[in-house]
Amino acid sequence: MLDPPMSQDAESFYTASSTHKHAEPPKGHTYKQAGVDIREAAALVGDIGQLVKRTQKQRQLAGAFGLFAAAYDLSAYKHPVIVTGCDGVGTKLELLLKHDLLENAGKDLVAMNVNDVLTTGADPILFLDYVGVGKLAKDKITRCIAGMVEYLEACGCILAGGETAEMPGMVQEGVIELSGFAIGAAEKGSLIDPTTIQRGDVLVGFPSAGFHANGFSLVRRVIEAEKLELTDEEYRTLLLPTRLYHEEAAALRKNVPSLRAMSHVTGGGLPENLGRLMVFGGHGAHLRVPRWQNAVVQKILAHADEKDAFDTFNMGFGWVAIVAKEDADKALACGQGAVVLGEIDGSGEVTVELV
Repeated sequence: MLDPPMSQDAESFYTASSTHKHAEPPKGHTYKQAGVDIREAAALVGDIGQLVKRTQKQRQLAGAFGLFAAAYDLSAYKHPVIVTGCDGVGTKLELLLKHDLLENAGKDLVAMNVNDVLTTGADPILFLDYVGVGKLAKDKITRCIAGMVEYLEACGCILAGGETAEMPGMVQEGVIELSGFAIGAAEKGSLIDPTTIQRGDVLVGFPSAGFHANGFSLVRRVIEAEKLELTDEEYRTLLLPTRLYHEEAAALRKNVPSLRAMSHVTGGGLPENLGRLMVFGGHGAHLRVPRWQNAVVQKILAHADEKDAFDTFNMGFGWVAIVAKEDADKALACGQGAVVLGEIDGSGEVTVELV
């Protein structure tokens, strides 16, 4: 677990106790015999200490890192509101482990959580992770955390703590379970309010890097059932990490006065994730979605039902902003490759059309 770096005395004790040639043999059962090595877990803390420091450049904790709970000083906000998110990486993790792309798993974990927080207009301030393993593998866990840190450093979010649980017999050896928890803060008056959506507003989509971290049960089924043979380079493309939309979100908040809502397009695709924003006013939209220019993705989609694909994948757009029509050009300028996907209408549902 991401506990505090041990004091020099404690660190020396663990080193001495694990290497002493004349140590007394155990007189009963030990935790290590049960499959849990607490000394290895303690050593992991030192391995990741420098990584954690990288996330405390833009923001700092209110107190020492690694206490039983992390604290953050909100006094810079006049009327702070806390927002939270919790998510994982899903079955994509199986392919990431198989193809040794562990840093991508860490990035996926951060983006899946932080992007959700960003939709509210909040600043991501704290992130915590949960890592479950059957047998501690320091190198693999450290690489996952390195990926987390790269994304957290990019968006100014602190890796505030977490838990690494070694659970022999419950988690299969070689498997890693990942969960993430993001905490954001915003001024109460600056929260984005989807109830302000109006008919005639436009939906601006921002490109995804791939399937991100959703729908991989279907991806894996297609690969196995159709016996698709992908090259290593194609797998690296297929397994690119979820895009972190902090720059687009910041630009939209700064430059688009009529920003009504932002959606992180995850499981359920465009219809479900945008549909949850429409319920407040009985709104709807018909989206004209351009064909996804991604050759590896198209190898998967060629064997998937089109309607189900739209209900499963982001179909090339991982982020959508809803703005007044007169601000469409300002929104399009907030991210490379952004396009207008459609317009808010009174249909009461979100429909999609591939163009």
